[in-house]
Amino acid sequence: MLELFPAIKEDLSPKVVHKQSASSDIYAQSKWTECLELIKDNVPSQVYLTWFEPIQALRLENSKLVVKIPSQFFCEWIEEHYYPLLEKTIKKCLGPSGSLEYEVVIEETGDSLEERTIKMPAFKYPTSKSDPQVDSNEGAIEFTSHLNPRYVFENFVQGDNNQFASSASIAISDNPGTTRFNPLVIYGETGLGKTHLVQSIGNRIVQNKRAKRVLYSTSERFAMEFINSIQNNRTNDFSNFYRSVDVLIIDDIQFFQGKEKTQDNFFHTFNAIHQAGKQIVLTSDKPPRDLKEVDDRLISRFQWGLIVDIQPPDYETRIAILQKKSKDEGIELPGDVLDYLAKHTTSNVRELEGTLISLVAKHTFERKELNLDLAAEVVHGIASVKEKEYSLETIKQIVAEYFKLSVQSLDSKSRKQEIVLARQMAMYLTKEYTQLSLKSIGKQFGNRDHSTVIYSCKSICDLISTNPSMKNTFQALIARINR
Repeated sequence: MLELFPAIKEDLSPKVVHKQSASSDIYAQSKWTECLELIKDNVPSQVYLTWFEPIQALRLENSKLVVKIPSQFFCEWIEEHYYPLLEKTIKKCLGPSGSLEYEVVIEETGDSLEERTIKMPAFKYPTSKSDPQVDSNEGAIEFTSHLNPRYVFENFVQGDNNQFASSASIAISDNPGTTRFNPLVIYGETGLGKTHLVQSIGNRIVQNKRAKRVLYSTSERFAMEFINSIQNNRTNDFSNFYRSVDVLIIDDIQFFQGKEKTQDNFFHTFNAIHQAGKQIVLTSDKPPRDLKEVDDRLISRFQWGLIVDIQPPDYETRIAILQKKSKDEGIELPGDVLDYLAKHTTSNVRELEGTLISLVAKHTFERKELNLDLAAEVVHGIASVKEKEYSLETIKQIVAEYFKLSVQSLDSKSRKQEIVLARQMAMYLTKEYTQLSLKSIGKQFGNRDHSTVIYSCKSICDLISTNPSMKNTFQALIARINR
């Protein structure tokens, strides 16, 4: 990151720090305390404790305040993220000509009593409209929240099966971090709308500006980023980033199972965020107490707030979902078709949406009339596929041919996008249409872990429900399997 400060390089030669008078030191400390009071009102408390409280005032030279910082990276991070706030604060407290200079103290290892320093002038970033702006009302620095804008409460169909979870989610989104629902843990089987609900929380908070930083992530992404931070020797950066958010949403915490170091890092991250009065939202496929290979300390903290489940939708809710989704597809289903689909597709919302997708596809591409015969054909086709037993080799061959790949590539370690997508689709179809266990499936796809299979299946389910092209791909593969 040194290239961010090209003009600093000439200042990096060791320089002797000359002691100033005691009165000068006291006045500098007084002025910096005044600055800190303003900064404290404009940044999250955890950011203040991590990045500003460690800074110490050394002396005041005319209108230049010299402060001591722990490291050169420390300087770069503050300048990159809080340049406008620092500049405004210094000008306000020291006047229009006020300036700031950092000193990184390098301790002597020999007998010399002199301290060597690296001096770095502040405010190296030119003021522009593209700079993050921070004032008394807006303390947020924009960053990627990873929220899907399609997941909002307006698109979430409430029913008896999810009413409590939905009400709690709305309460949190209106008052993040201030309710007793912290953390909020929503659990339930796959395909019931957990991801939709928790992302709705994040989107509503962002829309209503109830918090400055909202971050959605998955346990898999958290684990991978943590591993990368270890490899790149940037674990402090990783921890500081996650602890700086105001609302942290982590999906599928069951994937923390067996990852001891990741769990330990998340434990400390959880503590820091919770103690700072910030909101934590989690999802799981089972109650926290039933999670295996998860540290008891984490389980205990998951149980601090509110734990609520989502059940499969009842008949009335399935009707409402079908009406909502068919309207989104631009069609209106006859009452008898709605009734038939709702009565014969009962397991989860994703399966219901998949059935509707098949119905719409046949109606659109094959010009078939929307009636009971078509509904029965779709439901029977999906049920028939699930009732049949297919061999793993057959599924691999069909998927490989469709994606124009070799069967061997599905078992390889390649991370090319087209191979990863084909591999995930093959895993999903194998899980749905064979009796193989998750562990067995993973073993047959390059000796992968069962958690990889679960993640792959969830990824394909999400793509089928949100990506029209993936819907068509899925339908084409099902048709080939049937043939």
